[in-house]
Amino acid sequence: MAEGPGVQRGVDVVNFGCRLNALEGDGIARAATAAGLERALVVNTCAVTAEAVRQARQAIRRARRRDPALRVIVTGCAAQTEPATFSAMDEVDLVLGNAAKTSAETWAGARTSLDFGVSAEQKVQVQDISAVREATPHLADRFEGHTRAFVEVQNGCDHRCTFCIIPFGRGPSRSVPMGAVVAQVARLVESGHGEVVLTGVDLTAYGADLPGAPTLGRLVRAVLAGVPELKRLRLSSIDAVEADDELMRALAEEERLMPHLHLSLQSGDDLILKRMKRRHSRAEALAFIAALRQARPDVALGADIIAGFPTETEAQARATRDFAEEAGLAFLHAFPYSARPGTAAARMPQLAPALVAERAARLRETGAGLLRRHLSAEVGRRRTVLVEAGGRGHTEHFTPVRLSGAAVRGSLADLRIAGHDGARLIAA
Repeated sequence: MAEGPGVQRGVDVVNFGCRLNALEGDGIARAATAAGLERALVVNTCAVTAEAVRQARQAIRRARRRDPALRVIVTGCAAQTEPATFSAMDEVDLVLGNAAKTSAETWAGARTSLDFGVSAEQKVQVQDISAVREATPHLADRFEGHTRAFVEVQNGCDHRCTFCIIPFGRGPSRSVPMGAVVAQVARLVESGHGEVVLTGVDLTAYGADLPGAPTLGRLVRAVLAGVPELKRLRLSSIDAVEADDELMRALAEEERLMPHLHLSLQSGDDLILKRMKRRHSRAEALAFIAALRQARPDVALGADIIAGFPTETEAQARATRDFAEEAGLAFLHAFPYSARPGTAAARMPQLAPALVAERAARLRETGAGLLRRHLSAEVGRRRTVLVEAGGRGHTEHFTPVRLSGAAVRGSLADLRIAGHDGARLIAA
């Protein structure tokens, strides 16, 4: 999803894709503004699907039509993986790589380039991201307008799933030292954020590149011990095969670690998992989910699943839907497969686009049924809801709630769940 542009005297940033991109977009806005850029649009792209790239190109053309004098800079994962796609657009003034997109030096250089004119050779400024070895996270002291804050603790990925372009856009896995993470969380709590989310590209790979190889579980313990004022800690998407024992113990023992996890599963069929080059089987995924529930019986689980992967048969698609049911997922994010140039899966026999769309729709139907089951099970319970803007909030399980009365934004409200509308809970 993108945040719509609406410039325009200073800098506007449009973010596509993941939460990490949105977090970095805040750093881009601060650095570009500090560099003195004026009348500029920065498009922070996503490379995960062809649709995300198409939407970015569409946003660029639309923005330039509204303001022909607008200066357009493209960065992000798609700028890193396919810079020629954007440099070929007349509307684009500059294409910047992913490696240093939040640094002050990058944007000072961008302003100089734009002020003095950009030659065809200078239009693309994309470095070899595979050579990057240190994390350079954006460390905001506050997320204005948000009750929930995000902290980047890891970037990049060392794995090569056959469908995924992200390692080519993000580079190798690299982690932020534990002390820096704890200090950042403390600053955010001091600024009024009661809930913090640790995020990364391959979050459970955290620490392997740091001295002593601390694990994600150790980091979670360090944050909770080091910032006792923090009310809620969450994790973004994790990989089952990398979850360490300390993380499982923390889930069982730490009440401030929220009982909600989002899993990178992708399929429920063993042959498709093998062709995806995933590192778990169907049985291993189910065993991990059972272990999570043993550690934290009330845990609510979400998962990413791809529909219409190359060579997928009808039986394999059905096996994946059955897997989602058997796993008892509460939140299912269904993605139609999108071939990305340069990945191994793009060279496999592809399914017809209409068939991919049909299977994605059926997977979404399964997800809607699982969500309704989860919502129904919540009715009549008392939940602690983080109050957000517009009469909304989220429970401990990250289940969305519509509030019936007034409550202080950013507060934790103890509420009884009276019902649901199929998409969210309704508080009494």
